[in-house]
Amino acid sequence: MALDRQAEAVYREMLTRPTVTRAELATLLGETEEAVGAALDRLSGFALMHQEEAGPASAVSPETSMERLLVRQQAQLAALQQRIETSRATTAQLMAECADLVRSGNTAGTERLVGIAAIRSRIAELTGRLGKEIMTFAPGGAQRPEDLMEARSVDRPMLERGVRMRTLWLNSIRNDVPTLEYAQWLHSLDGQVRTVPSLPVRMIIMDRECAILPASTDDATIGAVVVHSPGITAALCALFEAFWEAGTALGAPRQLDDQGLTPQEREFLNLLGQGLTDQAIAVRLGISHRTARRIAAVLMEKLDARSRFQAGLRAAARGWLHPHQ
Repeated sequence: MALDRQAEAVYREMLTRPTVTRAELATLLGETEEAVGAALDRLSGFALMHQEEAGPASAVSPETSMERLLVRQQAQLAALQQRIETSRATTAQLMAECADLVRSGNTAGTERLVGIAAIRSRIAELTGRLGKEIMTFAPGGAQRPEDLMEARSVDRPMLERGVRMRTLWLNSIRNDVPTLEYAQWLHSLDGQVRTVPSLPVRMIIMDRECAILPASTDDATIGAVVVHSPGITAALCALFEAFWEAGTALGAPRQLDDQGLTPQEREFLNLLGQGLTDQAIAVRLGISHRTARRIAAVLMEKLDARSRFQAGLRAAARGWLHPHQ
């Protein structure tokens, strides 16, 4: 976001006249004091203004402002990363709680669906009466064209009646034309789409009141669990929001971190550090085995490593791996 002309004019005057008052600024610029005050607030948002509890505001040099903004953004990124990692750690616990509810026969808290036909039927029934919002984790990478065509017939009516739709896909869909075209079509109808390197589980949350999760993370077609428990649903909503905040919107340029790694390469390294094979990592990231080998080769080159083991050691030594992994 850039400074507007009004805020820029206020900033320039304050740089040349450090002791100028708000009333004097209003006179110099031909603005009201209220307009000058609003401009000062916007400048504070850019760390270009310093205000003591008692005393006048003063302009901050662009260099100092940039340093403060970088420190603030780094702190925000660190806090966000911590929330994501905490969410990842609780996913398995949430899934276990859902499974316990099913085994205990607590039908008030869950429903059990067996087979893909039952899953699709229940999803169609629930989406048909959605009132406000649907949030989806869509792991697995590229989707079959026939599944995408069916999804369009379900999604369009929801969007046309004003349901807010947010979908998280894997970064790998950006390399699959049919899936990317579907995501862009969804976006064109005001559906919101972001991508992340990996997702913990397939999930649909409806109106923040119920969630559909696979009964097995190995095969989502075997069965599913519909969770109505307010506590678990709230936790799943928090999980979604953490990943959504870290996601990258369609059309956004590829971003590199401080080590020059893409989000996908960063996630690949984390999974590599957990001991996963290239094939297992490919499944998690929704990419082909060939692409996984290519990413591994790129990372080994960046780390100047001759083996996966050496790459892991050097990544850990450089602080490229998350501490908990």
